Amino acid sequence: MLHTSDPDLRPVSLIVADKLTALLLSELAPGMSLPSEAELAERYGVSRVTMREAVKMLSGRGLLDVSRGRRAIVRQPDGSVFGDFLSSLIKSDPKCLFDLIEVRRSLEIQSVTLAARRASRAGITAAEAALDRMRSAARDERQGREDAQLRFHQADVDFHEALALASGNRVLSYLFEGMTSPLRESFHASRRGQQLRGLSLEDSVAVHAHILACVSGGDARGAADAMSKLIDDAERDIRAAYGPLGPG
Repeated sequence: MLHTSDPDLRPVSLIVADKLTALLLSELAPGMSLPSEAELAERYGVSRVTMREAVKMLSGRGLLDVSRGRRAIVRQPDGSVFGDFLSSLIKSDPKCLFDLIEVRRSLEIQSVTLAARRASRAGITAAEAALDRMRSAARDERQGREDAQLRFHQADVDFHEALALASGNRVLSYLFEGMTSPLRESFHASRRGQQLRGLSLEDSVAVHAHILACVSGGDARGAADAMSKLIDDAERDIRAAYGPLGPG
């Protein structure tokens, strides 16, 4: 039960939302129904209005599915809320593309290092399939297909997500799933810089093929070095496309 003498000075609805999150993670599985608002309100000693606000917060965080007239259902966690947050940041301020690059540098190098050591067959197969789609889109762009570049960027995103899957680390997989839309925006921006340098999509395919070869061959150091260079080039290309927006 919550009391007004509790030292936490945040709104009660936020406190309850955090307690509900803990309940979901510790006692409830995806697909299970949340107890009724009346039961939860009594459990935590708050009004049903406050409880309703807390449930809405969890729905907004992507943790609950809420339908009118039905109890809330625990959702399978995904990265959509995280991705929406990143996309909104980038749209409001392109400088955030450089923030994303900094985050990618750590996550992607860790991803390929673990993938090379663990080499999940499912992840490797998915990366190979994504690379094949990148090759196909690159050929189509050379032939003037208007949708080729969009398909290339989506396949590129799938490639990086597959490497996260190959790492065997569920947190990395979750994060890359959430970064799908922001990564597409980042790849689109870096493509503009690549074009200024006279590079084709086939050049990008070759870089990704080298990374995958290192991962498939268990060469963790080679995979990390190749991914580090890809990130360095991406940052340079985005700066070329947008100018010196980032720090330094």
